[in-house]
Amino acid sequence: MSEPRSIGQDADASAVATSSANREAVASRDYDDIAIRWYRPVAVTFLRRWLPWATFMNVILLGGEWLRGDAGGILHAAVGTALLALLSVLVFCSEAHRTRTACWLGSVPLTATVLAIGVASLAQSSLSLYDLFSRTWLIAPASLALWWLLAAEVRTWFFGRVDGAAAAAGLARHRRVAPRLESFGTHLLLWHAAALVVVPVVWILDVAVSPGNALGGAIGDAFTGEHFERLLTGESFWLWTRNSLTVATGTTVLGLAFAIPAGYAFSRFKFSGRTQAMFAVLLVQMFPGVIILVPYFMVMKTLGLLNTSIGLILAYSVTALPLCVWMLKGFFDTVPRELEEAALLDGCTQVQVFRRIVLPLSLPAVAVTALFSFLAAWNEFLLALVFNTSNEQYTLPVGLASMIPANGQRWGDFAAASILVSIPVVILFVLFQKPLVQGLSFGGVKG
Repeated sequence: MSEPRSIGQDADASAVATSSANREAVASRDYDDIAIRWYRPVAVTFLRRWLPWATFMNVILLGGEWLRGDAGGILHAAVGTALLALLSVLVFCSEAHRTRTACWLGSVPLTATVLAIGVASLAQSSLSLYDLFSRTWLIAPASLALWWLLAAEVRTWFFGRVDGAAAAAGLARHRRVAPRLESFGTHLLLWHAAALVVVPVVWILDVAVSPGNALGGAIGDAFTGEHFERLLTGESFWLWTRNSLTVATGTTVLGLAFAIPAGYAFSRFKFSGRTQAMFAVLLVQMFPGVIILVPYFMVMKTLGLLNTSIGLILAYSVTALPLCVWMLKGFFDTVPRELEEAALLDGCTQVQVFRRIVLPLSLPAVAVTALFSFLAAWNEFLLALVFNTSNEQYTLPVGLASMIPANGQRWGDFAAASILVSIPVVILFVLFQKPLVQGLSFGGVKG
């Protein structure tokens, strides 16, 4: 049989239970206070991030409206941008508890006004794609902000009526929803960045397949292949293409023939004047190419290399050589010296070490350098224009420029030729995508 408990023991047990309950109550209250203090609705967090970006986009679109000279578009964009900027300020000011209610009372009618301005701007008789895009950047942020501001969770937070349970639930919701909203915002930014590249290409493609030589008009309203047919059946375009391929290929081969051994020498050997030579390589890159235009022309005229592909190859190789040497020198620095020392111990000569060890490991870097050298020669315009005065020696950039005479622009032919000229560049990037990525990151980490 168990002994009966004394009155003192019961009192001690009751005191321990009461003390434990008090500690739990205090801990729960402290947790609620911390949750309330750190809690902020996920909608408010992302409004603070997105509204400044929406304001910035509307500032850019306001500049576009000003360039177009559309008075109505300028007025709507200016008022909408100003109100969005004010809304961003009000949302940021809601961080302070004392001004939170006033910020909400000012933000709701302000957001409704922005939305009304955006909807009213759609009442025009005819709207282009640019008009719809600019109005979307006014209507969409205002609609999203109004929806979030009127939500019960957000209103409760603005009016300071959040309790511990609501704060804990809100923090849990933030952990679930925030990654998805961040992903959406990132993709939205990437879509706009891609649009900056895709829209001009679509525009040029539309001009190339549209009849006539107009730069404006609706996209996809007509289709013709006359511009491509005129180019591909003529002799000039193929002549310019052959000249560009000859010059770009020759520049790449000759430039690499000098840049590879020079880069390896600067990377591995210590010799007199090495530091001064590397400084000179960097110094050459500081001056624009137009400075050497007249000396180049005099040298080419003296050597009888004007209107020749050899003259352009020599000029391009000398121009691109400092950059190629500097790039390859950085790549060769990342190749471990221990591999070369082991090969030398095995009986290889220095030339064999370079050819069998270093060069195979540096092929991605060589591919990147070759690609940049080829593209520099393929796209160069000024030297080719000055050194060549005959249509038979024109390269593609100079040939394209000749298609825009002063008395009548052939925009359709020019657009078609631009697309055809870009095809080899796209093919090269697709074929050398893997070496290009490897080469660009090859010199990023040493060791």
